[in-house]
Amino acid sequence: MTSGIPTSLVLRLLRHEAAVHAVPDRIIRELGDAILLHDTVDPEPFWNRLEAVQFPPDPRDFDRRLAEIGILFASIGRQPHVWLLPPHDSPTDVYDRLVANGFEDAGPGHLMVATNDAAARSALSRVPAPGVTIERYRDIHGADAERAANAVVGVLLTAFDVGDERRPGVVSETLATLGDSRFTHYLVRLDGAPVAAARRATFDRMSYLSSIGTSTAARGRGLGRLVSATAMVDGFEEGSELVHLGVFHDNLPARSLYEALGFDYAGEPGPDMILVG
Repeated sequence: MTSGIPTSLVLRLLRHEAAVHAVPDRIIRELGDAILLHDTVDPEPFWNRLEAVQFPPDPRDFDRRLAEIGILFASIGRQPHVWLLPPHDSPTDVYDRLVANGFEDAGPGHLMVATNDAAARSALSRVPAPGVTIERYRDIHGADAERAANAVVGVLLTAFDVGDERRPGVVSETLATLGDSRFTHYLVRLDGAPVAAARRATFDRMSYLSSIGTSTAARGRGLGRLVSATAMVDGFEEGSELVHLGVFHDNLPARSLYEALGFDYAGEPGPDMILVG
């Protein structure tokens, strides 16, 4: 399933993704042999994780380093959590070593990468269905940002079946990225109603796509393809050499869509390792 992307480039992509997730106020710590993303308020493991792991292969050195990582997570009051992306992790048997130390796989995901937008442009050559429009929001503030955030978040809560109690936090984060010139939010409307959304972060000659979703009632119309392809083409037009995104292994419809748009897998399914007990 790997695309032959060198580990050095994969590590760059992981750092880029972590920088995106650090907005608005999360902390990134470069540890030399890994990256730590840390949220000082939210204990959710997704926002508190170690990735781009390059630990020493010697068993004694590895165990010593893992103990240090355990102390680090304890010091920030977070559950030890490691993202892996074989075969780019070091040592190559790090998965087995983590399992032996009490970590469990919470479910694999993929890092997918596109090096050109030919397939996305082909997808956009199709005439949109009647009543379909797409809007872009970037570097906006005040009332305009509030309106855009509420429209985008309304789509995302429905698309991902998220309870309304999480709306304030998602709106706050969306407002932060709407005011950041590196981010562009996309909103698809059908007969004026918001029905699909996506987000693109472009800097360091790379673009990362996230928050891609279509409301349940509007699925099956190709709107996810439209918004993903639009964001992808925009990223390349703004000078990106690569466009990348993450997707869960069991989300087969999304994986099929991204493959059709020209994305390839940067590695094997990446285990999401969390220390239990």
